[in-house]
Amino acid sequence: MRWAWDQQQLLLLLLRGRENRGRVWAGAILLWLLLMLATPRISHSHAFHLFADMRNFLGVPNTLNVLTTFPFLLVGVPGLVLCLSGCCFGISLRGEMWGWAFFYAATATAAFGSAYYHLRPDDDRVVWDKLPMMTSASSLLSILVIERIDERMGISCLSSLITLVLVSIACERTFDDLRLCMMFHIVPCIAIPALLFLFPPKYTHSRFWFCATGFYLLARFEAIADKKIYSASRYIISGHSLEHLCLAMVPIILTVMLWFRSIKIARDS
Repeated sequence: MRWAWDQQQLLLLLLRGRENRGRVWAGAILLWLLLMLATPRISHSHAFHLFADMRNFLGVPNTLNVLTTFPFLLVGVPGLVLCLSGCCFGISLRGEMWGWAFFYAATATAAFGSAYYHLRPDDDRVVWDKLPMMTSASSLLSILVIERIDERMGISCLSSLITLVLVSIACERTFDDLRLCMMFHIVPCIAIPALLFLFPPKYTHSRFWFCATGFYLLARFEAIADKKIYSASRYIISGHSLEHLCLAMVPIILTVMLWFRSIKIARDS
């Protein structure tokens, strides 16, 4: 009788978990539909590709905007190698490993994609700048779900967000609509801090997440204030170049966190 009761309770817990995950996804889809209906279509604009610093040094167009993308490669490739080796980073779940692998691969790819775009900014090349950035943001959000809520939900979140990244790129190219792509700049700024505050950390050194989030938000501000920062710096460096450097700080900080952290709270997958 005791064994049968335990099995029944386990079944109820599993069903309740599936029901909660279903509610989360239903709420996310409903929110997405409301945002799509409430906002007008955002088309490409030539002004989007006019950055403050467009200087040419040694024959390289938009030199500083190109050169400041290479820190992504310097941290992305070693991070990916260490993540896949499984011997140096504090990663205890397979789902986390896939999330971090996507994050570091996207970070390394951003160096090539962003440099390629900034050599000749236009509507055709911008997709190679956006795709790795959107993938890395999706990976970080999924990693936090895996770590702090549930592994299966996080893996589902990762696959769904990567699919949504591809769908948003297709919508941009087919319908000239940037709304879905814009959401990948807005949603992580809200969802990641919310997860950090609402759910307890599984690992030590969780303060590094807050530091990385701070650099991410600072980078978003620098992108908006591109021309003002360029003028305030007496035309030495623009806000967009500083954005690249601040975004590169995010994987650096998180790599240090992975190197030193250890399990703080045992959590079932």
